[in-house]
Amino acid sequence: QVQLVESGGGLVQAGGSLRLSCANSGSIFSSNAMGWFRQAPGNEREFVAAVSRYGGRPTYADSVKGRFTISRDNAGNTVYLQMNSLKPEDTAVYYCAAAGGIVYMTIIPPRVNYWGQGTQVTVSS
Repeated sequence: QVQLVESGGGLVQAGGSLRLSCANSGSIFSSNAMGWFRQAPGNEREFVAAVSRYGGRPTYADSVKGRFTISRDNAGNTVYLQMNSLKPEDTAVYYCAAAGGIVYMTIIPPRVNYWGQGTQVTVSS
């Protein structure tokens, strides 16, 4: 069974940083673009960032450009989301995702092949 396992969430003050990790327990990691979504209470799940299967073409939502960085370690089957200059509006459950291509994560609704279970990020003001 394919699993995407997130870690690294937590509570941080505004202006602080967190790094999320998503480890994959199967072979799907090497054949999929990887990305991150988030969902705040009462809101739809929204796209945050994605990277191609080879680690190129990082793509970001406008709300996180210049603050968040996505990267992947194919040897370690792990994708990361470095989040800097965090704001209270970044508070959400963050989900790791695997899809056939970056474009499938940026369309609405997204066509994601696999989801992680989510990790909570809370930014206090």
